[in-house]
Amino acid sequence: MRHAARALAAAALLVAATSAAQAASLQYCDATPSLSAAQQDRLLRVSAVIKEELDRSGVGAALVARSGLNLGFFGHRYSHAGIGLRHSPASPWAVRQLYFSCDEKQPRIFDQGMPAFLMGTDDPALGYISVLLLPLQASAQIESVALDSRQALQLLGASYSANAHAFSNRYQNCNQWLVELLAVAWGAHAGALAPAGPQADDLPPSAPRDAAQSWLKGAGYEPTVFALGRRPLLWLTAFSPFLNRDDHPEADLSQAQFRVSMPVAIEHFVRQRVPETTRIEICHTEKHVVVRRGWEAIADGCVATAEDRVIELS
Repeated sequence: MRHAARALAAAALLVAATSAAQAASLQYCDATPSLSAAQQDRLLRVSAVIKEELDRSGVGAALVARSGLNLGFFGHRYSHAGIGLRHSPASPWAVRQLYFSCDEKQPRIFDQGMPAFLMGTDDPALGYISVLLLPLQASAQIESVALDSRQALQLLGASYSANAHAFSNRYQNCNQWLVELLAVAWGAHAGALAPAGPQADDLPPSAPRDAAQSWLKGAGYEPTVFALGRRPLLWLTAFSPFLNRDDHPEADLSQAQFRVSMPVAIEHFVRQRVPETTRIEICHTEKHVVVRRGWEAIADGCVATAEDRVIELS
């Protein structure tokens, strides 16, 4: 009974977590998160640190992920990722990303300033941000596709699912849109994938996504596996409108697992594909900001080492 209860709690947490992730994404069009003046000021200061690092990088686009809801139970620090753009039409280093529009009840592409991007976390007292800085050529390829609204929209799925299967076009989550955009940027440049554009207008709406997913498979992209442990617990997906199982292959369902695009999977893929990529991780508490360069993660609780840059928030 104890093992069954723990397994049930794990699956229930996944349902709650992915539902919470959706709720967090709705903050873009819902009421502004209830933050104190001190919390808002702190996130503005953290945002300034991030933008300072991005300004110094020399690139026009960077992959940016943030912590949102607490997925530590599943070993995940980051839940949501987008593309920070130096020349964003919204503001310098605004993040272009997929969000679910609660007014229209469908996914949309939004440009969100860095401070608002940080406010998507569920814990304003402790947050983490991961920034991937790619070499100039690889970054420029991403920047070109990301700033082309036509191409970005051609990769937008019609229906949202927090646990969307990474190799299905039935649904899409925010991280899946991002990795499919990477496929178009790099696959088209290599001549292995036709770029999205006017020629795609006469094709089925799913065609650009199908092509991107096919390229990702061939390029060795491995989505994150969420293992629930016991098949009956998959029934809990029925209790959330933002969780679905009809896009997942029977082979995965029989093993009680979902294969989903998450920031950690995207980071692994980028590092494999472009080994010269560098990483900056930034975290903040109510008292300080820690900036670390390198692929070793900052310890839980935003604990700095002697090699890290620490900025006091007094």
